[in-house]
Amino acid sequence: MDSVIELRDLTKRFILSKKQRKINKTSEKLLTAVNQVSLKVYEGEIYGLLGPNGAGKTTALRLISTLIKPNEGQIFVAGIDALKEPLEVRRKIGFLTSELKLEEFFTPNFLYNFYSDLHGVDPDTREKRKKMLFDRFDVTDFKEVKVGDLSSGMKQKASLAISLAHDPKIIIFDEPTNGLDVLVAKIVIDFLLELKEQNYTMIISTHIFSLVERICDRVGIIVDGRLVLEDDVANLKEQGILEDVFFEIYQRESGEI
Repeated sequence: MDSVIELRDLTKRFILSKKQRKINKTSEKLLTAVNQVSLKVYEGEIYGLLGPNGAGKTTALRLISTLIKPNEGQIFVAGIDALKEPLEVRRKIGFLTSELKLEEFFTPNFLYNFYSDLHGVDPDTREKRKKMLFDRFDVTDFKEVKVGDLSSGMKQKASLAISLAHDPKIIIFDEPTNGLDVLVAKIVIDFLLELKEQNYTMIISTHIFSLVERICDRVGIIVDGRLVLEDDVANLKEQGILEDVFFEIYQRESGEI
């Protein structure tokens, strides 16, 4: 089976300022956020990156999305070398995050059209897809309201709809339900499951065990930037409660036991 996303010995280091070293209580000038991570995500599956805050999950997704460059390693998305052709990769993917901030002076309708046009979506397709997404995320009645005047939940739903304007078949989702209220979170999760049924490919980062158990086919556990375990979610659940399995691995890998 061909992979849709492939990471080969991916490593990313950040230079720490004096203030950052003080906050992190370290004398090291470099932080290795992602450490020789290799993995594959296959067509039509949801792959979860599970780990605590600061483990390197978000950095890994930003590397895949070409928002930052690695120090070492290779990234392939839909067979495209992300380091050599980042613009082609961006045309193929949707990078969704609950932290995406929209310009508050504009309306969801204007911003959707703007980003859709950036991706070269023709007007007829744009309008049909916009209606579907705005209806799906309950944005329709607020599409001409300035983003700055929307509730936090409505801002989040509008940003998700806009992120999907070009109908990407590969979706990279950083913390899908982080910061979302329970109603918005359910809408997002149900939508992801619908996309999975339509053979979309997704990789998500999360620290929520129940989310992994509900929607993910496979999971990679990240500790201190390292991929320490990768398996089918069903296999891990057979070993016990996923949360217990994770903490056993985490304590071992972090040197707590």
